[in-house]
Amino acid sequence: MSNKSTFRAILGAKCPQCHEGDLFSVPVNSYRKLSDVNKSCSECGANFHAEPDFYYGAMYVSYGFSVALVITTMVALNILMDKPELWMYLTTVGLSNIILMPLMLRYSKVLYLYNVGKLKYRGY
Repeated sequence: MSNKSTFRAILGAKCPQCHEGDLFSVPVNSYRKLSDVNKSCSECGANFHAEPDFYYGAMYVSYGFSVALVITTMVALNILMDKPELWMYLTTVGLSNIILMPLMLRYSKVLYLYNVGKLKYRGY
């Protein structure tokens, strides 16, 4: 068993049970295979697919990330610029969504699995 904290395991997208196995087959910031979660942990064998379509609930977390990104971007533009125009808002929000899409999609699944999934960390 790993001595990693839960926070570090979440940041590294590791298994909630052993904190060692990878949740995704490709790196978290990769644009390839955005929605592919491994079937089970390579270290402890924990099942990452508790039921069919389990990760559909993660879209609510992803929606929350998107709303937070839009609000943050709009506040930052209002602070940094004097009366930004509509095209500036749309361009900035669109580009930031495209750039951060892999992280938002992946971490929505990670957070959903850690909070809703039945896997618990068993430190020895």
